[in-house]
Amino acid sequence: MAQPKKKVSKARRDRRRAHNFRLEAPHLIPCPQCGEPTLPHHVCPNCGHYKGQEIINMEPEEPKSAAE
Repeated sequence: MAQPKKKVSKARRDRRRAHNFRLEAPHLIPCPQCGEPTLPHHVCPNCGHYKGQEIINMEPEEPKSAAE
């Protein structure tokens, strides 16, 4: 197998690899219920709705008293 004639510098090596390390911002869409940005095909973390239906009840529950 062929061997490299010269050492590849760190700068040249890193420049070659640079395009693999770029991160893309997540694609966000506004929630139809509350307008908060959310990931597509996910339950809205703000209001708990998905496709117009309430999936997660986001209202705080009342604490149970010790007498009951």
